[in-house]
Amino acid sequence: MQNEHTPMGEGAASAVDTVVEKAQEIGQAVADKAQQVGQAAATTAVNVKDAAVQKAVEVKDAVVKQAGAAKQAVVKKAAAVKKAVKKQVKAAKKAVKKAVSKKPAKKAAKKAAKKAAKKAVKKAAKKAARKAAKKARPAKKAARKAARKAKPARKAAKRAVKRAPKKAAKKAAKKGARKAAKKGARRRK
Repeated sequence: MQNEHTPMGEGAASAVDTVVEKAQEIGQAVADKAQQVGQAAATTAVNVKDAAVQKAVEVKDAVVKQAGAAKQAVVKKAAAVKKAVKKQVKAAKKAVKKAVSKKPAKKAAKKAAKKAAKKAVKKAAKKAARKAAKKARPAKKAARKAARKAKPARKAAKRAVKRAPKKAAKKAAKKGARKAAKKGARRRK
């Protein structure tokens, strides 16, 4: 039976020391690699998030711009309708004045003209508002779609950040163990 003081025992002890050192080196390399992979995953996740946020901002700006344009169009249309109605009311008043010279008829015509003008303005405003809302619909839809598309990317990035270091460390540890086992087998031969 061999003991430490014989040359054979010393050789075995030195082989064990070498294997331990190699295992420590491999462990350090695995840790370094895992850290690199984790940092890369974090950077990718940040980039994906930034891109999603940028897209959402662009879509929001486009929606706001379209809504502003639609509002201006509605205001312009309402002003034009109001002007036309005033013109009609003026013409109606003039016609009533010519046709009837009595005060009660004048009063009734005035009332009817006012009512007609109010009704026309209301109708025109409603129509313009409906038109504007219809124009703004596609932009709203696009914004929702962009937000939906960005959601899975954010989730995937989060998942990647969580899993990457563990996965890389596991893989590197397995690889290191296999290499160490192969070297140990070669030395034994």
